[in-house]
Amino acid sequence: MTTYQSIIIGIVEGLTEFLPISSTAHMRITENFLGIANDDAFSKLFTIAIQLGAILSVLVLYWKKFFQFKNWSFYFKLLTAVIPALIFGKLFSEKIDIILEKPIIIAFIMIAGGVIFLFIDKMFTVHTIETEEQINYGTAFKIGLFQCLAVLFPGLSRSASTIIGGMSLKLTRAAAAEFSFFLAVPTMLAATAYKLLKFIKENDGITSHQIQQLAIGNVVAFIVALLAIKFFIGFLQKHGFKIWGYYRIIVGVVLLGLIFSGFLK
Repeated sequence: MTTYQSIIIGIVEGLTEFLPISSTAHMRITENFLGIANDDAFSKLFTIAIQLGAILSVLVLYWKKFFQFKNWSFYFKLLTAVIPALIFGKLFSEKIDIILEKPIIIAFIMIAGGVIFLFIDKMFTVHTIETEEQINYGTAFKIGLFQCLAVLFPGLSRSASTIIGGMSLKLTRAAAAEFSFFLAVPTMLAATAYKLLKFIKENDGITSHQIQQLAIGNVVAFIVALLAIKFFIGFLQKHGFKIWGYYRIIVGVVLLGLIFSGFLK
């Protein structure tokens, strides 16, 4: 993987991580266009690890929330919510990797998710929870279960599944989006650590060049994501999910066209 490729994928990750359109799907598509093999061990690690860079932008934008150590319930809620994803991720890690190597499956998941998004705003109209403080442990755990859908079905979008899960539990769009961002931090920390350790063990270490590319990708994703988060919160409050539904369907159809034409392997 070259520096140019790392930068491009980092930009794609930063732009898409917090949008309900699946950053993983977009990175896999981008890798294919850049000529990077989807079954390459380092590309699999890279796709997961640079998501951490984008997620860490949440710590900067919401630093008062994350570093207000008097409010321990906040951290316990995140711990409660992240447990289901850790369990499912561990149990289905190999199956998930297989799905990520098959763009046709991701394409159908993109389309299916898009169809759901066309109707989601009308499905959940009652919102009684406006802030994280109003979220109890039971609700946090249920949102964590929704996150498992994205773990099991790459291409669905982690942010979409948790935001929709939150809205179904009577969170406002903004509250659901913010809790989704908060939950992403421990989730991606754990996922990155697991994938990195697994890669080092299976490949007898990691080279200085690979470390350099991971660093570049994470920094780029971090910077771009800082801008994307604020845009998404405002856009979601005003316009909802419908436009993202159309986007997902169009991308999914285009992806199928590229696959069946032989352009995308």
